[in-house]
Amino acid sequence: MLLFRNPSIFRLFLAQALFWTCSMIGIALTALIGLQLAPSNGLATLPLTLLVLGNLLAVQPLSQRMQLHGRRHGFVLGALAGVLGGLLSGTGVWQGSFLLLCLGALPLGIYQASAMFYRFAAIEAVGEHEKGRATACVIGGGVCAALLAPGLSGLARDALAVPIVGAYLLMAAVAAAGLLVVATLPPERSVPMATTALRISVRSLLTRPVVRTAIITTAVGHGLMILVMNAAPLAMSFCGLSLDDSATVIQWHLLGMFLPAFVAGPLVDRFGSTRVALAGATILGVSAIIAMTGETLRFFLMSSCLLGIGWNLMLVAGTTLLGSGHRPQERAAAQGLMELANGSTAAVMSFACGPLISGLGWAPVNAGMLLVILVSVGVLLVGRRRIAAAAA
Repeated sequence: MLLFRNPSIFRLFLAQALFWTCSMIGIALTALIGLQLAPSNGLATLPLTLLVLGNLLAVQPLSQRMQLHGRRHGFVLGALAGVLGGLLSGTGVWQGSFLLLCLGALPLGIYQASAMFYRFAAIEAVGEHEKGRATACVIGGGVCAALLAPGLSGLARDALAVPIVGAYLLMAAVAAAGLLVVATLPPERSVPMATTALRISVRSLLTRPVVRTAIITTAVGHGLMILVMNAAPLAMSFCGLSLDDSATVIQWHLLGMFLPAFVAGPLVDRFGSTRVALAGATILGVSAIIAMTGETLRFFLMSSCLLGIGWNLMLVAGTTLLGSGHRPQERAAAQGLMELANGSTAAVMSFACGPLISGLGWAPVNAGMLLVILVSVGVLLVGRRRIAAAAA
């Protein structure tokens, strides 16, 4: 199996598992603790928005530093930021400071930005016919997080006198473990960036149908996933469901996000990225329909699990598609552009989910999701024709 044959893939798998363990703890708790500390309900998801903003600001600098100094350099910087973010956030909860909670979210966003490049490093560590499987192996590291994080979070949540503080300290410890893993990655030869200015490379990349389609695919899947995933704990709280119920739903959501990766990779290698992305968009639509049908624990579980599956298929498909659309010296521009698009849509969705859930409710949010999915399906179908025409 590729995961165990390739030492770099195995280390990236472990790093991904540790990152998502850290992330899952934050997803389950940050919106709810924000609801307690924020001056108004509409600001409850501001820390999550700032996390996405930290991601957004770090994407391009990290991508360029990795191009110049290697992947390991950028991954170490990101994990260090994760340690800092966990400590700052824990201090904010300890002191009841919404400001510190928000400040801690920014370096956590840098950690997230670096972890999003794990899958690109996997593609570069294998041959042409194993790229889909390599992407899926690394993304599949989140399965470990889905299985372990809820139990660890529950133990750490009440470990200290002030509730929740222990969970954020656990996040810092997990990020430190991730730092040790990425520091052992073998050094790689850096690839010089294109001699043209970055903005010219970006302009050139966006003229290619394969690159445009890949970026739109992952941006839509990631943005919708962030919107609904961040909104779900708030919606469940408004429906009278407990914190333990919320943790269970997030766990099933993460299983949906990562367990299909081991199938999605071979599917992409066999049937192509566009078909797999269309399947992912369809599953996202089914998730939204189920969420609109009811607001009991059963409906939240089913819709959240399907939301994760749809995101997985679109991310694996879009990432693999992007790899076929750029030259090695354009790596920083292409991958940075994809993550910039993902981060931008996630920032908008994360900021919007608090006011949308508070003002409109759970069902209207999912109805709006259906409209975005229909547009994305149209883009994928048009993109498939243009990619085929360009290849011909």
